[in-house]
Amino acid sequence: MSLDIRLERVQLTTVFDRNITHNLTGMASEAGIYEALWRPDEQGYRKAEQIIPILKKGLALLESDPERFKKFNSPNGWGMYENFVPFVRSVLEACEEYPDADIVVSR
Repeated sequence: MSLDIRLERVQLTTVFDRNITHNLTGMASEAGIYEALWRPDEQGYRKAEQIIPILKKGLALLESDPERFKKFNSPNGWGMYENFVPFVRSVLEACEEYPDADIVVSR
């Protein structure tokens, strides 16, 4: 016989962290992904897996018609299509890799 004693706790670990300008909210809205990216909490999206289908659809739309979305480029250069597409792709990839991760946004 023996005694095993252990102290355990769950520690939050950031598995993905990206930042992008609010100047892209119009482009995000046009692609149908604004709520999933900027306001997931208000939509009841808590886990990464919940926004995967939305991001897939939005990314496909962004990539299928660049000129439609480049109209939303920020005149000051802070918020460009060329930066937003890779950002969305990286968020989607992270969601697919960590589907059970909690979504945390700061606006």
